[in-house]
Amino acid sequence: MNFLRYIPLFTYLLILYNALAFMGGPEQSVLAAVWLKLNLISGAVFTITVDYLLIIVGVIILYIEIYKSTRPSAASVIDHALSMVVFVIYLIEFIIVPNVGTAAFLVLTLMAFLDVIAGFTVSISSARRDISIG
Repeated sequence: MNFLRYIPLFTYLLILYNALAFMGGPEQSVLAAVWLKLNLISGAVFTITVDYLLIIVGVIILYIEIYKSTRPSAASVIDHALSMVVFVIYLIEFIIVPNVGTAAFLVLTLMAFLDVIAGFTVSISSARRDISIG
């Protein structure tokens, strides 16, 4: 069970998005279902659909993944490599699979890309601080 902490959290979001994208038919997508509807004081109606909820979860996951990348260990290299694999899967699915060719999935793909870039950036920055010359 120790290996589960090395799996990027975007993997779980990818699995959840795929499960929801393939539920229901093209006419009644589960992702377009209203998850929360609030009447604001201004009179506006605030609505969150399932795909927007997944974007919100993605932002939280991105924060956690960037925080995870700050730990200086050999495990961070594995985490960065797996994050790259997950990003490539997001990208390939976005291009090839019609059910996930949505704006919400594109945003999640960009978040997975930012996870990869931020992870490498943080690791390189912290490695530079560890090396002292002189």
